[in-house]
Amino acid sequence: MRALALALAWLVCAAAPLRAADSVQVGTTFSITDLPFFIAESRGYFTEEKLAVSFVNFDSAARMIAPLASGDIDVAAGGPSAALYNAISRNIGVRIVADKSATPPGRPSQTLLVRKALIDSGRVKTLADFKGLKVASAAPGSSAMGTLNRLYKMAGIGPNDIERVYLGFPQQIAALQNGAIDAAFPTEPFASQAVRQGFATAFMSDDQIYPGHQISVMIYSDRFRTQRRDVGLRFMRAYLRAVRAQNASIVDGRLTGRDGEEFISLITAQTPVKDRELLRNLRLSSTDDNGEPNVASLAEDFEIFRAEGLLEGKITLEDALDQSFAKEATAALGR
Repeated sequence: MRALALALAWLVCAAAPLRAADSVQVGTTFSITDLPFFIAESRGYFTEEKLAVSFVNFDSAARMIAPLASGDIDVAAGGPSAALYNAISRNIGVRIVADKSATPPGRPSQTLLVRKALIDSGRVKTLADFKGLKVASAAPGSSAMGTLNRLYKMAGIGPNDIERVYLGFPQQIAALQNGAIDAAFPTEPFASQAVRQGFATAFMSDDQIYPGHQISVMIYSDRFRTQRRDVGLRFMRAYLRAVRAQNASIVDGRLTGRDGEEFISLITAQTPVKDRELLRNLRLSSTDDNGEPNVASLAEDFEIFRAEGLLEGKITLEDALDQSFAKEATAALGR
């Protein structure tokens, strides 16, 4: 009887169809901080979770909000911006679900660049000298607004004491080079490239200006969070496994550990950054092993957006958070 039962069980399993992989559409800018996605794909973590993940390229995180709202993409990696909070205030069910990138001391994300001519002439020596300068950041209501707010306080100036300009990162570099702006907050590799080319000076990094700043987050669409919750949880497990693999290869903020060269190859294959030596020397921003965002930082930036009149409705920060996926994934993987 026991042998018969085992034989029947084998027949049932053999006859059952293999589970099809669940498709997941991920919006990304193919930046260096997307490395955990590349690791999860390369090492088969998505496959092990029965996921067929496709990456959809966007030129900015802001452009991901509409397709997230419509369900055309399931996951986005971008800044916790005023635009995101306003989408949620209009009853669009997207939510922040995990950490993506933050700036503890020694782990910068963006660098404050100043035109080298202003440094050489002595016009800019200290932060107080930024008064009257034309300073560029990515967009109003972006995470850079929080960094600038901290900068104002450190310099003893107000937001109206500088001229704010909004440009994409490549455009910031071009504007610095031709003298159209005086300072900018680009991310890597744009900052290092500008310094190497000799027309900009690295003045401070954002981990010095705003330690622990939550620069970017993982965002799930409403449908992915609710109707496809099991898929969302499996995606989070694969993502956090990849984050831990990345972090295990980071030494002093750089990809110089055990699997560093493997991961540098993934970056050069998947992003526009091809300079391996730059990547070896680059200090990366931080991603939490357990997917926990810095809620205090999110709250500080949220209040800045409100003070600037950029938020609609009566939304609270709590309305925008759903940390259950990261908590459940961490419980399965271990802290």
